[in-house]
Amino acid sequence: MNNAHIFSGGFLAETHRVENQPPVLVDYNAFLADPALCGTLARSGLDHLAGDLEAFGARAGSAEMIELGVVANSHPPELWTHDRYGHRIDEVRFHPAYHQLMRYAIEQGLHASPWSEARLGAQLVRAARYYLHTQVEAAHGCPITMTYAAIPALRHQPDLLARFAGKITSRVYDSRNCPDGDKAGLTVGMAMTEKQGGSDVRTNTTRAWPVDQPGPGQAYELLGHKWFVSAPMCDLFLVLAQTDGGLSCFLLPRWRPDGSKNPLQIQQLKRKMGNVANASCETELRGALAWMVGEEGRGVRTIIEMVAATRYDCMIGSAAGMRQALVQAIHHCRHRRAFGAWLIDQPLMQNLLADLALESEAAMTLAMRVARALDEPDNEHERLLARLATPVGKYWICKRTPNHAYEAMEVVGGTGVMESHIMARLFRESPINAIWEGSGNVQCLDMLRAMAREPEVVDVWFAELERGAGGNAALDRHVAELKRDLADGEALDYRARDLADRMALSLQAALLVQQAPGYVADAFCASRLGSTGTRNYGTLPRAVECAAIIERAFAN
Repeated sequence: MNNAHIFSGGFLAETHRVENQPPVLVDYNAFLADPALCGTLARSGLDHLAGDLEAFGARAGSAEMIELGVVANSHPPELWTHDRYGHRIDEVRFHPAYHQLMRYAIEQGLHASPWSEARLGAQLVRAARYYLHTQVEAAHGCPITMTYAAIPALRHQPDLLARFAGKITSRVYDSRNCPDGDKAGLTVGMAMTEKQGGSDVRTNTTRAWPVDQPGPGQAYELLGHKWFVSAPMCDLFLVLAQTDGGLSCFLLPRWRPDGSKNPLQIQQLKRKMGNVANASCETELRGALAWMVGEEGRGVRTIIEMVAATRYDCMIGSAAGMRQALVQAIHHCRHRRAFGAWLIDQPLMQNLLADLALESEAAMTLAMRVARALDEPDNEHERLLARLATPVGKYWICKRTPNHAYEAMEVVGGTGVMESHIMARLFRESPINAIWEGSGNVQCLDMLRAMAREPEVVDVWFAELERGAGGNAALDRHVAELKRDLADGEALDYRARDLADRMALSLQAALLVQQAPGYVADAFCASRLGSTGTRNYGTLPRAVECAAIIERAFAN
């Protein structure tokens, strides 16, 4: 054979056909493909909003939105401390894809709809939409969450709330680096931690001096540093600083009211393993103007309103990460053959996928139950439940996410390790929420603090569990043992993680017993409550209806 003919004829141009490779998961309805989420909204009497959520779910699963998430994470933000003339600008520049995601989130009200359109169910609807949207891209959720969480803290200072609430809740996104007076919409960040203290904010050294008169609502100048400021292009920041009266909360604008640059100076951007599309930085406050929010010396009490709301969003965000990892794993197995059969039909793979599905549904169900509680702040049962379920849920769900992401990545195999696949980003993102807004130990200590200050939260917890009584024998035994061990007040701080684990599982199981099909609730209880000790995913007991669980998990 003539070698010239081989090359010129193109015989060597194609060595093989690409086959047995799953297509990219795009253009699916993220809401309709999630029967558990659909059922949660329907049971809450909000099924009349299904049309809106269907449209929102279609957008969340669209190729266009998914590509925005990919591109935003492929182009990390860049810091420009000065302009070309030497003026200090402290500007972080983002890829247009990031701004498109931000604009869509704000136009959809994810940053403020429960406050601007207050009605029963507003928190739950917002949680469902946030859950769908952060499956697309998690990093830009940080400024969205902080803006949402700022309103409860600002209620401690009505004059500042009246001054800024209209623009904070506005559905206008304006990314320009300019004074807030020139904008129709504002975003809000938070700056608490310092090098020497981290979560121990009472060791903060940043100092505030009154410009004229001291006290709530008055102007101060702040001098010090902040070790971790996320979303530094926000227009306003809630900040902690020391005064003569103790640690106090302040609202600090990027620009002074006279249009001059407020000296909140960015030193450097953090190089993070996850949350790449979002900027996080170290800052110096060099006489920055800020107004006191709430009582002097009660800064933690004031800003904790914001922290509680951001912790709640961490639950939703981690549950969303689980959900996206799960659907990627199931999608892969539905389109991939190995050893002569589809992966989705192989018993051991079914065991693993069903186990991942149980974890995902339980996480979403718990997060949405907290949303329902937040919808009724004047109901004492709901208020107390949210007070305890927020740290317990934040601790448990966020801590379960990294191993869940890893197992889903393993299902996808070597392709899942590649940065060209979404699984790599999901895995890098998975530890973030467990660490931010208070790590696991901080959440457990907050759980104990809630029990000590309002002991009735424990009674409310067991009243909530009682709603699932009789639905599963393993759950009934688990609740009885938990009640006995919570009554034992010895060494609670040492045992806090064990108690938080069991409390989270008890509430998840009780909710599933009430809301999910029997084959889901029974499998969850049998695998999570029936034994103790460390277990890997994919170790479900016999007689679990794996195929049904998987089909319910991703009805696409």
